[in-house]
Formats: sequence, C-alpha cells, structure tokens
Amino acid sequence: MMCKPIIKWVGGKRQLLSDLKRLMPKEYNRYFEPFIGGGALFFDLKPQNAFINDYNTELTNLYKTIRDNPEELIKDLEKHKNESEYYYQTRALDRDKKVFDKLDNIQRASRFIYLNKTGFNGLYRVNSKGECNVPFGRYKNPKYCDSENIQACSELLKNTQINNGDFESIREHVKEGDFVYFDPPYVPLNATSSFTGYTDQGFDEDMQFRLKELCDHINDIGAFFMLSNSSAEYVYKLYDGYTIHEVKATRNINSNASKRGKITEVVVTNY
Repeated sequence: MMCKPIIKWVGGKRQLLSDLKRLMPKEYNRYFEPFIGGGALFFDLKPQNAFINDYNTELTNLYKTIRDNPEELIKDLEKHKNESEYYYQTRALDRDKKVFDKLDNIQRASRFIYLNKTGFNGLYRVNSKGECNVPFGRYKNPKYCDSENIQACSELLKNTQINNGDFESIREHVKEGDFVYFDPPYVPLNATSSFTGYTDQGFDEDMQFRLKELCDHINDIGAFFMLSNSSAEYVYKLYDGYTIHEVKATRNINSNASKRGKITEVVVTNY
C-alpha cells in the first residue's frame, strides 16, 4: 500500500526519511507522533495501532475525515477550481465565524487540502485571528484530489488514534517499549527566523522546557524518543546528556530564495 503525505507542511521530513529511519530504534511497541504535521515519517512507516496528535484543529479534522469519510472527501475535492477568484472566496470562509462554523467536517477538510495545494509556495499559515493568509499560488495543474492516495491513507488511519490537543496529551498513553517521534516547531536559529504561525499558540521557551521534561519522563519509564530540532546552541544545551546526531536538510519553504539550501539540523535520541 503506497501512502504519501496528503499535504505539504513547513518543516516536513520527506527529505530526511532515510536519516530518521536509520536513527530509529530497531524494535518498539506502539508508535506516537504528537506533532504530526504532514506526517512524512508516519505515512512512510505505516505503523499499526499508532497514536498521532496535533494542536492544529484543521489538521486533525483532516486526518479524521480521511479515516472516516474518504469517499465523501474525494467527492467534495472534485468541485474545487484552480482559479484566483475561487481561491480567495474559499480562503475567506474563515473570516466570518458563523459562516465557517456552518461547514461540516468534510467541507473543512476539503478546503484545507485545496488551500494547501493551491496556495503560494505550499504554505499553510494563519494570522493572529486564526485566519489563513497565504496568497494564491498560480500553479498550472495542482493535484488537490489524489483519490488513490486518500483511500490508501484512509486504510492506514483506520488503525490510528487521532487526538487534537497539547503534545503532552500522549503522556498517559506512552508505556515502556513504545516509541515517540517529536517534530516540534524548531528553536529559531536567530530571532528573525522565528516562524510560529502554524497554530494560534506560539511555541515559546516554556513549551520547549515542557517538551524536554516530557522527553525525560519517556526516558524514565523505559520508552524511546527521537526528536528533531534546529542546530541552535540552545538545543545542544537543553538536551545535554542525550545522544545528539547532526543531519543535513534542505529547507525550501522560504520566501527569500537566497536563504534556501542545506542547513544542519539535529536529531536527539535516548538510546
């Protein structure tokens, strides 16, 4: 069964899959991913009985809809048009809460995929009011209705617990021998590179501390964790005592083309 990520996500891990799989534990029980995002590693591994989570409600609604209503989602996706005026009308649905709340889960998931596939540079970003603010991408033939992939992903997600909430919601579920992959919003390499527009809750220093404490808990109960982050000096200090691997990643989602290219990222493990 071929499964690939349904959406493009900033900081997506497709290009690092070989590194991540090489650094994973060889054997583990249940798979957890509390910052699922685009789910590149999850869809590549196809774990049975997994637990995935995200704070972004639109994202978790998308995965639940793919799991529970794939046919209806495909039908709704087929109605969309790759046209600027239609794009902005669809994007504007979240400007009026009463209008947006009238959309059912299938319509919301369909809108989410459509905006992700036709928006500029494959971005999905919201402003401080939680409104999508990405301009139209002007792609020739974006594939926003990949029915075959949606069906394949639906089969995988049928065996998956999908949660919407804080990353710490996994704490009570993780047991000895389980494996957790963390792909949180990265610590900025410098102040200007901060990018916290994924959820309406910026991932600040306090959250980085909470995440480190959760990693300590996972380690203490005899489970495994692997965590991706930037190569900021702060990360090396925070995870001192654990194994820190360096990997090279190409970061393309940057409006400034000169700032795209190979950069060092870290992968922290407790094994």
